[in-house]
Amino acid sequence: MASLEFGTLLADPSTTDQPFADDAPVTRRRRRVHWGRGTILVVAALYFVVPFYAAMAFSLQRPTGGFSLQPLSQIASAPGFLSALWLSTQLAVITMIVVMLLMVPTVIYVHLRMPRFRRAMEVITILPIIIPPIAYSVGVLESAPSWLRSSQYLLAIVYVILAMPYVYRSLDSGLGALDLKTLVEASRSLGSGWISTIWRVLVPNLRSALMSASVLTIALVFGEFTIANVDNWTTIPVWIYLAPTDNPRVNTLVAMIALLATCVVLTLIVSLDRSQSRDSRRS
Repeated sequence: MASLEFGTLLADPSTTDQPFADDAPVTRRRRRVHWGRGTILVVAALYFVVPFYAAMAFSLQRPTGGFSLQPLSQIASAPGFLSALWLSTQLAVITMIVVMLLMVPTVIYVHLRMPRFRRAMEVITILPIIIPPIAYSVGVLESAPSWLRSSQYLLAIVYVILAMPYVYRSLDSGLGALDLKTLVEASRSLGSGWISTIWRVLVPNLRSALMSASVLTIALVFGEFTIANVDNWTTIPVWIYLAPTDNPRVNTLVAMIALLATCVVLTLIVSLDRSQSRDSRRS
């Protein structure tokens, strides 16, 4: 029967040129426009951009009208600004290094050896947010030795504890996305020690988590006011609040520049991480 049907098709070739009845025209998928998501993004952008623009316009606007960049030149010459900036920079670097050296091995050890202790770690690391900053700073001053009270390193130790909740959650989410046991066992089977495994294997895979933790730590140090003011240290937030300037617009301008610098650093880190991830995928 099959040979007869094939012979019939050869005898009447017009039947082979006819299209199949089941063929359907190819329809292109239309992209759905998510109006709700776009509206939320626009409203959130306006919520941040409009106050920022108003503050910058207030800082750079001349009394006679128009805008001028003269307040920017007055920032460096303002009394105490450079020393406050240097102190905040020192505290940010020290805090970031110390908190990373403490939290990275701790979180890795908890994930590997004590996975049931993760809930207790979440409770412990949330305590610096629950305790009021004033009570926290007074308690640290009363318990710290006398030689440490007059040093800025005491404030760095306090900031390490304050940054612990944000650093822990960033590292915890980063390690949760990895096959940690496989990576560690493979590295250990090749003869690497624990320090080499953490530095050469785990740290490159935790690049995004470490970057986000670093940004959060820097933003915390440059934005904290209460503890620095109680401990009588003039950081950038304290200087903005207490600086005796002839032009009050300079203080507002410094606050906006600090906010803009934090946003720029965060954007650069995110873009750098995306570019490196794309390069790794291509290779």
